[in-house]
Amino acid sequence: MTSLPVVSCCPPLGAPRLSDDEVVELERVFKALADRHRVRILNRLLSAGGEAVCVCEFEDMLGLKQSTVSYHLKQLLEAGIVEREKRGSFAYFSLAEGALAYVRGLLGE
Repeated sequence: MTSLPVVSCCPPLGAPRLSDDEVVELERVFKALADRHRVRILNRLLSAGGEAVCVCEFEDMLGLKQSTVSYHLKQLLEAGIVEREKRGSFAYFSLAEGALAYVRGLLGE
């Protein structure tokens, strides 16, 4: 039997670019966006041009009950993607300042 020479497949990788904290943060953001309803909410907020959107608009847009919409918004809020403000008896949501730029920065160019 003839033995083959050992060939290295790849050069060794350098040190990880992301810290452990940054990896956890990205995981939280990706988990929050790993749902079609939350992606649609994000898309609506992006199209709002910085204006806050009433929770009732998400109910109509998604065809979901208020409690389900609130659950999805809570996931985005806890991930730091959206901000909430109360206006009378209604809650309004907008993109958190710099949230997407932060994620983009972690991912690199």
